[in-house]
Amino acid sequence: MRLKRKARSSNRPRRYISVQKKFYFSHILAAVWMIVSIVLSIPWVQDLGLLFTLPAALFIVIGISYIPGYMNAFMISSLLFDRQPKVKDQDPSEPITILVACYNEEAGVADTLRYIATQDYQGDIHVIVIDNNSSDRTAAVALESGESLGLSLRVIHESKPGKNHALNSALPHVHTELMITLDADTLLHKSALRYLVARYVSSPSDVCAVAGAVLVRNSRGKFLARIQEWDYFLGIASIKRLQGLFQGTLVAQGAFSLYRTQSVIEVEGWPDAIGEDIVLTWRFLGKGWKVYFEPLAVAFTDVPEGLHHFFRQRSRWARGMIEALKVVKPWQQPSPYTRYLTFCNLFMPYLDVIYTLVWLPGLILVFFGYYWIVGIATLLVLPLTFCVNFILYAYQRSVFRRLDLRIRKNATGFFAYVLLYQIIMSPVSVWGYLQEAFKVNRVWK
Repeated sequence: MRLKRKARSSNRPRRYISVQKKFYFSHILAAVWMIVSIVLSIPWVQDLGLLFTLPAALFIVIGISYIPGYMNAFMISSLLFDRQPKVKDQDPSEPITILVACYNEEAGVADTLRYIATQDYQGDIHVIVIDNNSSDRTAAVALESGESLGLSLRVIHESKPGKNHALNSALPHVHTELMITLDADTLLHKSALRYLVARYVSSPSDVCAVAGAVLVRNSRGKFLARIQEWDYFLGIASIKRLQGLFQGTLVAQGAFSLYRTQSVIEVEGWPDAIGEDIVLTWRFLGKGWKVYFEPLAVAFTDVPEGLHHFFRQRSRWARGMIEALKVVKPWQQPSPYTRYLTFCNLFMPYLDVIYTLVWLPGLILVFFGYYWIVGIATLLVLPLTFCVNFILYAYQRSVFRRLDLRIRKNATGFFAYVLLYQIIMSPVSVWGYLQEAFKVNRVWK
């Protein structure tokens, strides 16, 4: 009798919590966290006030502690509520077109096409490779590979440099309802297309794009790549999960995302921006359309291994965010969820500037015996940081298990990511903001 009761109770469906309730509950928990932080920080604020005046002390502490704490508490509580709905069709068969923009990708485009050819997707796959004024044999290698792999592939040429020009030149050649953009150095998991399309066909009619999960391919490379493995695996993926939960993924990244073709046409294609995928996504959201995220649709990309290319890439991302904020203001977003998420981006320049110009000098002062900004109490944040990353790791591990993937052992990269990554990222982001403010010439590569 007890066994029957237990079986019956285990079959009960989980209680459904609406997106709106998750949003409110998460804000309440984040507010409680911030109130506790404010109370505990009163002595710190008073001491800083004696050095810099009370308004300056508040300006510093708000940027270092209150706002980041609120955002992190909101993210963690939201992710604990997250229960992604099951897809209605595990094996969709809608025809799709994949756009691969290439600039001097002779060495890698064949591998990218090979992984497309080995997908377990049931529908027709059409591939358009756009040779964006390459000086090597990119186009020839793509044609040869497509023929040997039996792909439905064509190559078109676009002489005007820029990824947006390359993708827009392919748009008139897309004759399917759905299209996917894929970077030429990005390799797909064998079920990536199936999961990506399945999420779209299972979504409401106002969903116009689904972002895939992009992870690091060259994580056995240099130290910087090993750090970025955790950024993509924990940081970026978790932020996208949060945004997807509230139906407003802020970047359907060009590296691997699905778009409804007509929606791209209605917003006049990819914009002339250094963050063309960011601005495109915000234009979708500004029209009241939704953008989802599918964590099981995994692709692996090469990340910069040298500081020069890393600085250039991440400053470009920061600059792209500013471009998007100019195109669609946060208060113009029709969805309250997207409004909040984009408002968070509005605070990022302030937070990065405070971190770069105040927290980092404060960290240096510690080595000379001055604990004005960074003190012993700062170390208490570390257990919380590791706890947060453990929660994120547990979820990502479950995703990998479903995909029959194994997480590489990279403890050194993990500790460096937790302890050092923000020290690198904030100054790089500030440099990107300055580039946009002074209209420095754009550099894509």
